[in-house]
Amino acid sequence: MDGRVMPAAEAVIPVDDRSFLYGDGLFESLPWHSGRLFRWREHWDRLSEGARFLGIRMPHDEARVRAGIRAITEGLDTPTATVRLHLSRGSGLRGYSPRGADAPRLILTVHPAPAMPAGGWAALRLKTCTTFAVAAGDPIAAHKSANKLLNVLARAEAEAAGFDEALLVNTEGMVTESSSGNVFWWEQGRLHTPPLSAGALPGVTRGAILDAARDLGWQVTETAAPPSRLADSEGVFLTFSTRGLVPASALDSRPLPKADGQAALERAFLDRCDREWEPV
Repeated sequence: MDGRVMPAAEAVIPVDDRSFLYGDGLFESLPWHSGRLFRWREHWDRLSEGARFLGIRMPHDEARVRAGIRAITEGLDTPTATVRLHLSRGSGLRGYSPRGADAPRLILTVHPAPAMPAGGWAALRLKTCTTFAVAAGDPIAAHKSANKLLNVLARAEAEAAGFDEALLVNTEGMVTESSSGNVFWWEQGRLHTPPLSAGALPGVTRGAILDAARDLGWQVTETAAPPSRLADSEGVFLTFSTRGLVPASALDSRPLPKADGQAALERAFLDRCDREWEPV
């Protein structure tokens, strides 16, 4: 933070920081493994493009940010971690106008990585969010903004009903993503995922799954579909930056099968991951 490495408890922001007040900022979460990052270029480009879209000046260049990541991960006593980049427009005048907020803030933090159990990730029970919807065609959905209130409330709704994760739909009733990951499903042996135009985030792991499917010679179809189509599918899985591919076992209390091709896709994804760790 501000070019200095410090304990998280000492890293404080002023109460007029616009990311704190309005969610006026962006973030990225990157897997880190023994001094290497997975698909750094895709994460950095997404953050940079989001900053251009929001009109936030990037306060540091790529080389300095990578140096900051090396600094906060130096001496870690674990081979895996999660690095988070948080870009705020900074402090400004009271009110929604961004005028005067000309000192953006980039904060890098490092966190323990979720540990995969010996038997793999537990399958997730999904609940379709019925209270909130993503605005169809909203250009903000293409960027990983710091304003995630819809995602927070959707997850809370799912957990209050005894589920693990929320499935989000847009204002046209089409599936977009989960509260924290991208969505894929199988139909007649073919793989589908919502199009970005439905309101899905262009996830970095989503992209890796698309590449892994191409490695296998498979075609992935971007399909706008209601939740009922996923409930009738041959299997559903989600993708996350910190966990990779995670299967779903149920949607709205309806059991979901595991598709025959999923094991092959998981292997192709892990093979691609092994090749795409880049030194910081």
